[in-house]
Amino acid sequence: MKVVAAYMLAVLGGNTSPSADDLKKILGSVGAEADDDRIELMLSQVKGKCITELVACGREKMASVPSSGGAVDVATIATGDVAPSAEHKEEKVEEDEESDNEIFTLFDDEV
Repeated sequence: MKVVAAYMLAVLGGNTSPSADDLKKILGSVGAEADDDRIELMLSQVKGKCITELVACGREKMASVPSSGGAVDVATIATGDVAPSAEHKEEKVEEDEESDNEIFTLFDDEV
């Protein structure tokens, strides 16, 4: 995810075709570790594609991703129909390499 964020920052900064070195520089500026393999994979998947189309494609895919379960509708709570449980515990989501790999599927041959 951080590689995608660095890519987006580069594009927003005016660099329409960021290189691996550009992304490493951005990641390094915030103390993030740059993984050459992930950077090269992402750059190969977005090469020649318009950022606007990539974002639109990503939005469509993210819309189909299920969010965490157990959420109560805010409007229902506001009307008093359902009270939220006092024992509700939030689950800690651990970030791992597998979740980073999922973002790369957003760019596979959709645009």
